[in-house]
Amino acid sequence: MPKDEHNCGFTDGNKWFRYRAAAIIIEDGYVLFAGNDREDYLYSVGGAVHMGETAEDAVRREVFEETGVEYDVDRLAVIHENFFSESTGSLKGMDCHEIAFYFLMKPRGTRILKSDSFTQGVREKMVWVPISEIGKYRAYPTFLREYLMTEHAGVEHIVTDAVRKQI
Repeated sequence: MPKDEHNCGFTDGNKWFRYRAAAIIIEDGYVLFAGNDREDYLYSVGGAVHMGETAEDAVRREVFEETGVEYDVDRLAVIHENFFSESTGSLKGMDCHEIAFYFLMKPRGTRILKSDSFTQGVREKMVWVPISEIGKYRAYPTFLREYLMTEHAGVEHIVTDAVRKQI
């Protein structure tokens, strides 16, 4: 069965929905993002949750698939409801709705990865961004710019509507 057929997501006309698990990986003042040559921005490490899979299992799987190393989950940090429209890339012309669980991963003490990841046939690159300079990058989700600058204890619920405003 092709991988896309068991992801928790669907397309209905120009509407696209996905249930996603993502990682916040911080090592020595840097946060890890992914990118590729097709898109002109960086994005959080993670991907679609599969049918029958917990979000926590999905984030561990996705992190390993993208970085080539195993990270342990520290805790669930953010539930993000994200509404956006795309004018470029693989989702061009789509009205998108994504629900993502962001897990803070336990640091390993090194930024060395063994990445050999591809997304939709394009090689991914892993990019360590200095947290103090995150505003200089086109990186998504945008809430991470503020989130990473302060301490957090519980799970936060963040809604982003890039079409209208951030709520």
